[in-house]
Amino acid sequence: MKSIVLKTQIITFALFGFMLVFAQKSMKLPIDAVFYMEINGKQLNQKINWQKLNPLLHELSKKDKDKDKEKTSWNDYSKTGIKYDATQYHYASFNDSIQTYTTHFIVDNKEKFQEFINSTKKKGLEISKKKNYSYVDIDDNIFVAWSNDRAVLSMVNYTKPYKDIWSDAVVDSAATAAADAAVAVDSVYVGEPEKPFDYKEEIINLKDEIKYLKDNIKENNKEITRIQKDIKYLEKNHKYPKENVDTQHSEVEPDVYPKEEEYEAPAVDSAYQKELDSMNIENFKIVKKIAEDRFDLYFSSNLELEVPKAMLSFRDPNSDAYVYTDYGRMVNDGIYGKMMKRFEFGQFFRNAYDSNSYYNLYFDKDKVKLVNNYQHKNPGIQKTISSVYKGKKNKKLAELINDKSIGYYVMNVNGAKSFDMMYDLLQDTGDGEYKKEMELMMETMKIILDEEAITKIAPGNGIFVLNELKSKKVDYTDYEYDEDYNEKEVKKTKDVAVPNFTFAFATENEGYWNRVFNVMATNKHLSKKFSKIGNFYAFKDEKGDGYMDQLFMTVKDGIVYLTSATENVNPQSQSDISKQWAKDSSKYPLSGRLDIQRLVTGLEKEFKTPSERKTLDLFRKNVGEMYFKTEVKGESIETEMDYKIKNSSENSLMYFFDLFDEIYKIKEADKKPQIL
Repeated sequence: MKSIVLKTQIITFALFGFMLVFAQKSMKLPIDAVFYMEINGKQLNQKINWQKLNPLLHELSKKDKDKDKEKTSWNDYSKTGIKYDATQYHYASFNDSIQTYTTHFIVDNKEKFQEFINSTKKKGLEISKKKNYSYVDIDDNIFVAWSNDRAVLSMVNYTKPYKDIWSDAVVDSAATAAADAAVAVDSVYVGEPEKPFDYKEEIINLKDEIKYLKDNIKENNKEITRIQKDIKYLEKNHKYPKENVDTQHSEVEPDVYPKEEEYEAPAVDSAYQKELDSMNIENFKIVKKIAEDRFDLYFSSNLELEVPKAMLSFRDPNSDAYVYTDYGRMVNDGIYGKMMKRFEFGQFFRNAYDSNSYYNLYFDKDKVKLVNNYQHKNPGIQKTISSVYKGKKNKKLAELINDKSIGYYVMNVNGAKSFDMMYDLLQDTGDGEYKKEMELMMETMKIILDEEAITKIAPGNGIFVLNELKSKKVDYTDYEYDEDYNEKEVKKTKDVAVPNFTFAFATENEGYWNRVFNVMATNKHLSKKFSKIGNFYAFKDEKGDGYMDQLFMTVKDGIVYLTSATENVNPQSQSDISKQWAKDSSKYPLSGRLDIQRLVTGLEKEFKTPSERKTLDLFRKNVGEMYFKTEVKGESIETEMDYKIKNSSENSLMYFFDLFDEIYKIKEADKKPQIL
């Protein structure tokens, strides 16, 4: 009996061991991904009104297809076979030669999905069958692969590696080798064994090449014929024909252009065309190989995507969409980062950009909310940055906020800590050639600079209030040309929007700022435009042809004011709502508000044409109000931005579709010929 039990246990453990060995693993997110996004389909699908969205998507699709002279066959995008109420995953990576964007989604109706793909792909292009999935290229660099219940869309761009002007080496050696072999494999998969040659697959590739060449020849022939017609017309008439919808030439001269059959067939096998086609085919092979490798890796896994926990640090499962961005790599690994390496102090900027950002997006009933968490990759620098956002409060500045203002921006930071942040960014510059010199320079700065005295001049509290936009006529010079292209100056007038604003900041050294303003008013050169009027110092532009022809400056009760009107320095009347804004402005390190509706109304004179006026009226009715606040949350800097909508849309997601639909209709109406 014991023997039977023992054998059973051995067999069970053996089977379990084999299962562990051969079990399919999750596909790991590529290590070079700089962007990752999750779409919460379960929530978003409930907020989409397909009856409204379908006609718009169909119209856009039809318009896009019309360019290729093809008829669109799909009109119900709510039934594409894609499971819209499931989570979608998006990620992107890039280097100097390869840029990829990939989307993973679930299919709940394979037959319907394949119908949708057939309506989207190029006519006559066959679907490729692999062991455990099918795929097709719906464009030269866009590929879609699917199995029974999973699908992946991959967009791949490839640029042949070039000589890096910022270094002495050729960049992206991996991609260079791939180009030489006409096969580009992403760095993530370099370690995979090479697959045996498959002649059937190679036949499919060659057929694709033939199809690609035929399509290009057809399009090039059309373009060559059009240009030849233009040459003939120019030789005879010395000008281009008047535009006509069908023939592009005047109705009164219908026979000016020879018929197409009178032209000789263009030499499609020219050396230039061969070289161009060869380059296109080579690039297509490379991007196709990259896409195939990604598809193979995913469909040979358990069809789950494994994402590093660090990327999900601030994900809220209740948000409609979540985004992670490696801002440091996006900037520093690109051309800008390579350029910075050429400068001795470039590492300072690389340190400043070396951060991650996390976003949670919410489409609520009456507003859109975006929450961003910023985090520097260096914990020490992040700690210093957080200390900058812990400044003193100043209620006097909040008194300038009022109900009628278009918007405001308030800052309550610790100016003294800004020096520490700069020192940290300068100090962490690695073992560069001038590391010792940098350290000495920093120590010298600390000795020379009296940080305490500097921060008393401007400790870190400030506010900008945009009260209103006023219309003003200004003169300007325009240029006109006669038939012989002789230039002539013409004096004209136009209406511009002039801001009525107040900029103010706290100071603990009023005497310093009074001396600054006094110098401007008494200096021999500056006094032509600066003067003292009572308690104010005034700047006035005698020409009066600018947006800011008069400004006033003063120092009062520990506040320095720069304003377009003297009455703006007085405390403003506040209702309950503006009192709440004032309270928030004193509470948060950074906060602000913008009434976009009032801003657009103030810019009314900038809208000239009938189309622009229609768009302006649309904005007046629909644009809302924006509000944001920033504070320290744990080990990150968190900014929340709210945009309140002002129309009858079901929710803030459909609000954007409704607004776009109205703008699209205005643009399309303008393209139609006017009936007299």
